[in-house]
Amino acid sequence: MSSLKRLQKLKALSDMIFDQHLSTLQVCAAARATSQQRLEGLRVKETPAMDPIAQAQTMLRYEQWADARRAEINITLARQTAEWMEARKDAQRAFGRAQVLGQLQDKLGKKP
Repeated sequence: MSSLKRLQKLKALSDMIFDQHLSTLQVCAAARATSQQRLEGLRVKETPAMDPIAQAQTMLRYEQWADARRAEINITLARQTAEWMEARKDAQRAFGRAQVLGQLQDKLGKKP
């Protein structure tokens, strides 16, 4: 088998690996975005119109409940961010390898 054919097969394999890493990165990014949206959803957008004392009690209870949810989501978000960063690094490395193999393939294909 010639060097060009082996390089073409290696490039195809490298492209598949890159696609797999890119897919993993997209899944991690989507999960992370969902957690960020959940955090954003816990913010109070409107306060109900009621007696000021009842409103203050209601808001206090809600904030206590929301703080517990935020703590849970933040732990999940930290884990997801670490996974996303690792997936991004892996995808960047796979992209670089695919690019180098593509350049080698071009150079080998242009040889007289």
